[in-house]
Amino acid sequence: MKAGKYIMRLEDAKLKLSLPEAIGVLAVLFLIIATGIIHYGLAPHIPIIAAILFLFVYGKFKKLPFSIMEAAIVKGAVSGMGAIYIFFFIGMLISIWMASGTIPTIMYYGFDWISGESFYAVTFLVTALLGLCIGSSLTTSATIGVAFIGMAAAMDLSLAITAGAIISGAFLGDKMSPLSDTTNLASETVGVSLFEHIKNMLWTTIPGFFISLIIFYFLSPNVKVGRVEEIEAMTKVLEMETNISIWSLIPFVIVLAMALKKVSAIPTLSAGIISAAVIAFIQTPSLTVAKLADILYGGFVLKSGMEQLDSILSRGGIESMMFSVSMVLLALAMGGLLFELGVIPSILNAVQDSLTSVAKVISATVFAGVSVNFLVGEQYLSVLLPGKAFQQKYEDLGLQPKTLARVLEDAGTVVNPLVPWGVCGVFLTQVLGVSTLEYAPFAFFCLLCPLLSLISGFSKIGIHYK
Repeated sequence: MKAGKYIMRLEDAKLKLSLPEAIGVLAVLFLIIATGIIHYGLAPHIPIIAAILFLFVYGKFKKLPFSIMEAAIVKGAVSGMGAIYIFFFIGMLISIWMASGTIPTIMYYGFDWISGESFYAVTFLVTALLGLCIGSSLTTSATIGVAFIGMAAAMDLSLAITAGAIISGAFLGDKMSPLSDTTNLASETVGVSLFEHIKNMLWTTIPGFFISLIIFYFLSPNVKVGRVEEIEAMTKVLEMETNISIWSLIPFVIVLAMALKKVSAIPTLSAGIISAAVIAFIQTPSLTVAKLADILYGGFVLKSGMEQLDSILSRGGIESMMFSVSMVLLALAMGGLLFELGVIPSILNAVQDSLTSVAKVISATVFAGVSVNFLVGEQYLSVLLPGKAFQQKYEDLGLQPKTLARVLEDAGTVVNPLVPWGVCGVFLTQVLGVSTLEYAPFAFFCLLCPLLSLISGFSKIGIHYK
């Protein structure tokens, strides 16, 4: 992921709660959110607003002024501003890459060498490689990931499994890339060199990679002959209705090259948008500046007459990101309240005295990373907070800092896309068109990493002492 960093400190909490009270608040919070999303099938916005209102009532009961709680909401929301601006740029990128033919061209040539056999495994491998190259799971998912979703829809394959493969690969690449901000953040948080941290992550990444690859391979079906004929019809429509050209791949190459040179996200995405716009103007003489502006804001709309293809390629635009933006702001606002009310700090501080063994301290770190992801919905905080909270315990047990850094990535970085109201989960649902609850069971690499960290802690495999 690429976004701005923001730090909430445990000592900033206005209230000091007992562990049972903090757990009780969380239990009510989860009940409200789970009832709304799972039982009533609501969009996450309303349940989270209800949870925020509950926290306001609880804070007032604890005699905390409304002004402090309102400031906590703003502080929480500020932590997501970097991601929100990037959401807008990616929304424009997707729409103009549709109009310029970049994503249709990737789909067109992809049909020639990717079949239903091993499709999920190939999807996992390609997205992992691209994620490793550019260091951004969100950009990987929003570009090549969208193309894979289109191919899966054309071949009548499971969109949930395809999304799981895309997300598994993208976050594996992001986790292991020296260009990734979360990878750099984890190494900086505990004071370990970047490449030492990346090398040490192989202890859990390699098993997670091979297990995921094997599962995706065996889940991949063969495409029936009837579907192949339909794909041939679809490629003909792509040729007639979209800009299929090797030149349409230039924006993709530019974004990849700039990411490899570690150019920051907004300039990189801007270059991808501008280059695609130039190609769209060249290839579509009827395109005007006003029409281009409409595409960038409202998204690209294909009217080919083939309903399935139209639904695949009609997407993107700033407007399409509004669901994600509103969801992220609400989730982070809730996180800000949870900090100000002392709920998360109380739980993290309460467990520290019981961490008397390697297995216990690693288990606590995994639990904390996963919990912060689900409670706050923010990827950076799931690395920062447990890192600072447990760093001294790792030192007391004689563990090298790189052990903590690896656990932070296993339980923090790759878990955020599994959270329906998390920054990554909301974004991925929007760009891939598959809900978090649908793809989460198939995001095998993301599910395996916390488990492999726990196994490492109990077995002592990959644990390094000073």
